[in-house]
Amino acid sequence: MRLAAFFACAALACAQPFHLEKTIALPGVDGRIDHLAMDVKTQRLLLSALGNNTVEVVGIAAGKVVHSLPGMSEPQGTSYVSAVNKLYVANGKGGVLRIFDATSYKPAGEVSFGDDADNVRFDAAHKWIWVGYADGGVSAVDIATGKRVKDIYLDAHPESFQMEQNGPRMFVNVPDAREFEVVDRVQGRVLAKWPMTAAAKCFPMALDEASHRIFVGCRQPAKLLALDMDSGKVVAQLTCPGDTDDLFYDAARKRIYVAGGDGFLEAFAQKSADAYQSLGKVATAAGARTALFVPDLSRIFLAVPRRGAQGAEVRVFTVE
Repeated sequence: MRLAAFFACAALACAQPFHLEKTIALPGVDGRIDHLAMDVKTQRLLLSALGNNTVEVVGIAAGKVVHSLPGMSEPQGTSYVSAVNKLYVANGKGGVLRIFDATSYKPAGEVSFGDDADNVRFDAAHKWIWVGYADGGVSAVDIATGKRVKDIYLDAHPESFQMEQNGPRMFVNVPDAREFEVVDRVQGRVLAKWPMTAAAKCFPMALDEASHRIFVGCRQPAKLLALDMDSGKVVAQLTCPGDTDDLFYDAARKRIYVAGGDGFLEAFAQKSADAYQSLGKVATAAGARTALFVPDLSRIFLAVPRRGAQGAEVRVFTVE
């Protein structure tokens, strides 16, 4: 019996979905930390230190902050575009998208959105940077000119939005309107509005185009939802870490990763398009609700804010 119990415990240990590889301190960073981006080639992590009004550039190999961009106004979304070697930072206060050369870190332009510039996504198919902002808009900025080229208006402030790679649709989470809006990002118009009744305060999203599924993280109650990409129908729902602000779909392993501000990082296995199962979770830290999964590195970078004796840091997890 003891031998059997040993092997059972060993199997469970091997089945853990994450392994903490390293911790990188963020000295002098206070307040809330928002979204992250990565320059994979140089392995620089770009972190929006919203409460600190800085963007911290973290060298993963060096294990330390290698540069800090001051003078931000509540930075929220970030994106790095290798084609032009530029860093894009959306600032919530004032609503300005600030653009920087990613080598010299010198300013390379800015675009005003009036208020609450938030999430940022790179549209590789059209070479646009999309920005969600204010009380209901997503706009595209041409990376070649730095100018706004398209505006789409929504029912309320957009939180996460995701673009299909094999078509023109963009799926936008509009939690204050308790709906998801499907837009044609080429034609610049809303195609459908899907009411959200299964939960409230739904924020992060990810897509599985192969299975035609949208994954959504909600806070009231804490749920991971799977939606049909064509109808908006909820096909599965599971309890997930609370206060989530980031989740990711790992297509190679068919897993979903959810970071929660209640202090947990959890992995879910996709058994089929409509069936999902928790693979386990690891305890993290209070407020650690933003993260970045980088498939090329098989790593999850979790942002931990300073709270009490807990200093601000980035925890690097390998995906098992």
